[in-house]
Amino acid sequence: MLDKHYLTPLFAPTSVVVLAGPGDKPDSLSPLARHVHEALRAQKFTGSLTFMDIHTSGTLADLAQARADLAVIALPADEVAAAMEVAGRMNCRAAIVLSTGMSQAQAFDLKRIAKREGMFLLGPNSLGIQRPSLQLNASAVGPLAAEGSLGLISQSGALTASILDWARSNAVGFSSVVSLGPHTDLGIAAVLDFLANDPRTQSIVVYMEGIQNARRFMSALRSAANAKPVIVLKAGRKPAGNAAALTHSGAIVGSDEVFDAALRRAGAVRVNTFVELFSAAKCLASRYRPVGQRLAVITNGGGPGVLAADWINEKGLGLGHLSAEAAQQLAPQLPPLATLSELIDLSEEAGPEHYRLAIEAANKDKQIDGVLAIFSPKPGRDATAVAQALSDAKRSMNKPLLTSWLGDTLVLPARQTLRKAQIPSFRTPEAAVGAFCNISTFYRNQQLLLQTPPSLSTLAKPDIEGARLVIESVLAERRNVLTEMESKSLLAAFHIPVTRTLQARSGHEAMMIATQLGYPVALKIDSPDISHKSDVGGVALNVHTGTAVRDAYADMVQRVARLQPKARINGVTVQNMARAKRGREICIGMVSDEYFGPIINFGAGGTMVELMDDGSMELPPLNQFLARRLIERSRVAETLGEWRGADPVNYEALEQVLLRVSEMACALPQLREMDINPLIVDANGVVAVDARIVVGEATHGASGTLTTGLLGADSSYAHLAIMPYPARYEQIWPMRGGGEYHVRPIRPDDAQMLQKLVRELSPESRYFRFVSQLAELPPSLLARFTLIDYDREMALVAVQKESTVDGEGQVTETERIVGVSRYVTNPDQSSCEFALLVADDFAGRGLGSRLMLAIMEVARDRGLAEIQGLVLGNNPNMLKLMRRLGFEIKAFPDDPEFRLVVHQL
Repeated sequence: MLDKHYLTPLFAPTSVVVLAGPGDKPDSLSPLARHVHEALRAQKFTGSLTFMDIHTSGTLADLAQARADLAVIALPADEVAAAMEVAGRMNCRAAIVLSTGMSQAQAFDLKRIAKREGMFLLGPNSLGIQRPSLQLNASAVGPLAAEGSLGLISQSGALTASILDWARSNAVGFSSVVSLGPHTDLGIAAVLDFLANDPRTQSIVVYMEGIQNARRFMSALRSAANAKPVIVLKAGRKPAGNAAALTHSGAIVGSDEVFDAALRRAGAVRVNTFVELFSAAKCLASRYRPVGQRLAVITNGGGPGVLAADWINEKGLGLGHLSAEAAQQLAPQLPPLATLSELIDLSEEAGPEHYRLAIEAANKDKQIDGVLAIFSPKPGRDATAVAQALSDAKRSMNKPLLTSWLGDTLVLPARQTLRKAQIPSFRTPEAAVGAFCNISTFYRNQQLLLQTPPSLSTLAKPDIEGARLVIESVLAERRNVLTEMESKSLLAAFHIPVTRTLQARSGHEAMMIATQLGYPVALKIDSPDISHKSDVGGVALNVHTGTAVRDAYADMVQRVARLQPKARINGVTVQNMARAKRGREICIGMVSDEYFGPIINFGAGGTMVELMDDGSMELPPLNQFLARRLIERSRVAETLGEWRGADPVNYEALEQVLLRVSEMACALPQLREMDINPLIVDANGVVAVDARIVVGEATHGASGTLTTGLLGADSSYAHLAIMPYPARYEQIWPMRGGGEYHVRPIRPDDAQMLQKLVRELSPESRYFRFVSQLAELPPSLLARFTLIDYDREMALVAVQKESTVDGEGQVTETERIVGVSRYVTNPDQSSCEFALLVADDFAGRGLGSRLMLAIMEVARDRGLAEIQGLVLGNNPNMLKLMRRLGFEIKAFPDDPEFRLVVHQL
């Protein structure tokens, strides 16, 4: 069923077989196998646990009779393949290979066996998994972790062991611990996907060193971060800069900055150090969900409080203040020397009751999003009693509470009290502020995550075919760099304003063109081999006369030929000088990242672009919200408002250029790099003065497959890490009995309408769909159903508009979801599983049939061969619909209450 994850046999097995040698002869086992035996036997697994020796396990017929969900293999490398064959004979659905030091070729053989036998493979070179709630320790990373709500994924066995050791002394528990190694078949994306849907997991931390498929990684990360906080620590930080880059954008965008942009867009939070990962884990384990950035500081000493306030400002957070009314009510209950103007400084006389009152006041104040309580040891003040007061106050708090108990020996018992209450405690105020910053970033990034724009904006339709013809002609000449004329033609095809530019092949021709355009003019060398024209004297600005134009042409061609003797020179372009009054120079660019595909960057322009190193980045597709946030993150944004007497720039025009660049990145997979520099923007609008574009053949994209080899009509988007909203599946259908409804792909902002649909269903309808007595969708399931990866799944909603009239006769129009059909692609990538839900008052009106036919057409369009689903045997209406649509109805061996319905597409 759709609600049961395909990796359940791996992470929630009911039966486990261990293939690691004879358990009754521990001396004959390898150290790794002995460790696995001890780890599994150290606690009572909730399912069945069997130990087998592949050399003395009986006949093949005996093996075929045995069954297990999961096989755990810890054998020498040359024996693993045989163990995989044995696991296949036992009908194992999943396998963990703990053997280390296996080559890539050996790993490939194991993956081939797993695929043939229909097993999910975690390994080789993995250190296994821990599932504390099941008392399952199928790992080689130490004793079983305490049970908790934190999921851990790590690509380093050493770091996994270190984190678990730290967790044991910090009262941090885990729902899952997954240690991945090199060459593992199931990667981070698959594990993220499971934890996103695991009800025991409330938050996730990830240590990673690399990814294999950016599209799958982004899809799984977005799904997980939409349901619960995800913190990522990535090794191998790479500085920006590439000496071989052909454009400014290629020089500025580095892979690490791209990774930051990808995580931000996915709604996850990145930390940069191991210490920060621990700090974030403390807060996540306490299930803190901040909804803002205003952190109040409660302290009994001015100095530590000021240090915290300074770091709050340094991190871009806001210092939370009590409202005047709250401060007035609290002040009489505090010591006489307490101050509440900026910090909540309780003074040195503060005791447990004062801390409790201050925390309660901050918790009630709407101007405060989180609280940091700082305690400095004072003579006569009991640090442990204050900590106990915080522990008591925490029970009624709905905001994050972090602490910093300064000192060492005197405050150790107090820290233990805080730890037992699951209140994050830090040795310094700066560390506590940093932890709050990392977690609060989750709130900010959620706004970016919920944006699912289409590939094309609502602006005038671009001439995509004309742009492709320009690129094809360049590639046909075996060139990769477009001339300025060609680059501006490409921009014009997407309605980006450009300066009128004409090419001159002689000084006399340049003079004639300048006279027609009107003075002053700008002259630029036209060469496919020169990226930065000004570096070789290839630019002349503000030329006012014909004689000056002719002389500038001759001087420029001679100078460039001397400095770049091998460069091809087509002539010189002539264009009007941009006449923007007090215009700002901007650079908007695009670069194609090796893993994440196209990345759009925005920053200061002109000749100082690389020196200023001003560039904010975002993954396409963009919408207006994302475009505005991209602008706001740049340093040049401070100059775009009213600045030094200049009027504010036309933000809407600037955003439209970013939307157009996004369209180019989506529609033209041949784009490799692009600079629009400078783009002059003022109060009246924008104009692109110069542009530089690099193209290449469409090759491997973010999905890791050839853009020309994908199935389905959306193969042109294989180069994107984020699948655009598929607006082409939108339809208007007439309603039986009159009216109409809008059928379209689901969006994240449909969550509340979907929840309303589920709540208003009859108990019987809810049970038929979810096989559960749930009254509404839990947050994780609601997130899973509304923020989807359109590449691997689809959900179509039927939306009806309803009008209501209030007492004053005012008409309000609202939308209501009255039906949903969806499919999720199965791991075999050739079939999918569907689900259908129709509002009770729309049953029998043909909506279910239409939605099923529509979702089947989408699946067929995506190249899937089969659609299947499970229907309860006592659901006659659904079975009748399936027969009418031509589905084959079969028995379902795993559960006789269900029927398996199948249709070939």
